[in-house]
Amino acid sequence: MLTEESRRTDFPALDEMTYLNTAAEGIPPRCVITALQQYAQDKLLGMDGRRLHERQWNGVRQGAAELLGLSPDEIGICSCSSEAFNLAALALRLRPGDEVVINDLDYPAGVTPWLQPACPAQTRLWKSRGGALYVEDLVPLLSPATRLVSLSLVSFFNGFKVDLPAVVETVRTRCPSLIAVDVTQALGRIPLDLKGVDLIVSSTHKWILGSHGGGLVGVPAARAADLTVPAGGWFNIENAFESDRFERVVTRPGAASFCVGMPNYPAAYAVNAALRYIRDTGVAAIHEHAQPLVRACMAGLQRLPVEMLTPDKPEALAGIVAFRHSKAGDVHRYLHEHGIHVMYHAGRLRVAIHGYNTAQDVDRLLVTLREALNHV
Repeated sequence: MLTEESRRTDFPALDEMTYLNTAAEGIPPRCVITALQQYAQDKLLGMDGRRLHERQWNGVRQGAAELLGLSPDEIGICSCSSEAFNLAALALRLRPGDEVVINDLDYPAGVTPWLQPACPAQTRLWKSRGGALYVEDLVPLLSPATRLVSLSLVSFFNGFKVDLPAVVETVRTRCPSLIAVDVTQALGRIPLDLKGVDLIVSSTHKWILGSHGGGLVGVPAARAADLTVPAGGWFNIENAFESDRFERVVTRPGAASFCVGMPNYPAAYAVNAALRYIRDTGVAAIHEHAQPLVRACMAGLQRLPVEMLTPDKPEALAGIVAFRHSKAGDVHRYLHEHGIHVMYHAGRLRVAIHGYNTAQDVDRLLVTLREALNHV
């Protein structure tokens, strides 16, 4: 992933394109494709394949635990980050008068459960300034009624990385709120320090290079009682097949309660292989390789006639750089026609740089982008 040889071996698809859109979809290494093929072989064993499926499932919990700084028992797996946040909303049992703090740089998955008419809590919006979230703006939003502060470590919108230790300290000293952090745009790309976080959520098809259908959930054991999902199912139930199953329900506590039904075993095979690949490569090594490319991309974009959306704060820079242009749709089309893949949405273009990217990728983007801006 970090050398030309390993890049060509593990990611042959990248020979045909300049791929800078990992924040939307990661390109899986060969080992992930092999793992999916192995699932198909194991599925042919019928019920005898369940033991092999469970081994992969447990491998995901072990691998995720290592990256998130938890134990395997503190890891749950559902289908996606949206499901995780909706299940968390059930676990919180919010009441009228409760408050939830959200922010305007966050992904819909972490915001919309609290905005639904059925949610009895009031939302309070932490507004960004110049593309950044400032902790001093969070302070007046906190009160004894605050039940949850929900945020992304790295914003999908512009790549801003929040000062998480400062957020944790601020919340802990002012209110009894739980803290939920979506690490989808960080896991597998930057080293993590999640001390003090109560709920950790991540998708699996972006920076960790796995597949769709996996939602990683981390709940520290100390918070298991606060974040146990009262959902029907069987995989999440202690007594699902016991003699008293028609008289009472005993839910597995904490992270295990987020796994309500039959596991998505194909995703488990893919994610387990992807997590091994990321761990073997090393997140610190990925960050050391990719971060100079991000800074070079940022500097190059700042010299072009575009509106930067990513704040010029080196300490808050992760893997994403975003900008806006009045003819962004035409620019995106020009880039795509020239084999350069970035994300486009509503006038915004987003560049995402991972460990399989190179200085040549960034140079080609900047040269072609300048041509596109002149062309449109």
